[in-house]
Amino acid sequence: MTQMRKWATPLTMGVFLLMAVTGVLMFFHLDTGLNKLAHEWLGWVMVAGVGAHLAVNARAFLSHLKKPLARGIMGAMVAVLALSFVPMAGAGGSPVSAVMQAVERADVGTVIALSGQEEAAGLARLAEAGFVAEAGMPMQVLTGGDRGVQAQVIGVLFAE
Repeated sequence: MTQMRKWATPLTMGVFLLMAVTGVLMFFHLDTGLNKLAHEWLGWVMVAGVGAHLAVNARAFLSHLKKPLARGIMGAMVAVLALSFVPMAGAGGSPVSAVMQAVERADVGTVIALSGQEEAAGLARLAEAGFVAEAGMPMQVLTGGDRGVQAQVIGVLFAE
């Protein structure tokens, strides 16, 4: 625990700074470069750092839970977390997700047309990349419903 104490709190502090700055930038749509990627992936470092920090400071953490204010704040955050999973009518969700779902429901010929190519050229491009496709084939059949494969197909068709 002594060794963990040396790095757990500084790691938590450092990664919190990164998460706070990148989160604020993303909230205001000011993120550039690797901000979003750093925020998403280094969030895992924060989880590890906070876990280690809690392990080292377990006694202090547990004593906080005996206080009504601390229990109330933590209970409120648990409630907000639970509510964040409730789907909201009319909230719309991510436009990227909506586009990906529409592409999945479309046929290959439609997606080729959206890419601005002639159908034969798009099919040839897909064949060159190892995808056996026909114009009327549903994208879901071509990709097996795999979003990663769907992204590859889109990458092939929309590449310059």
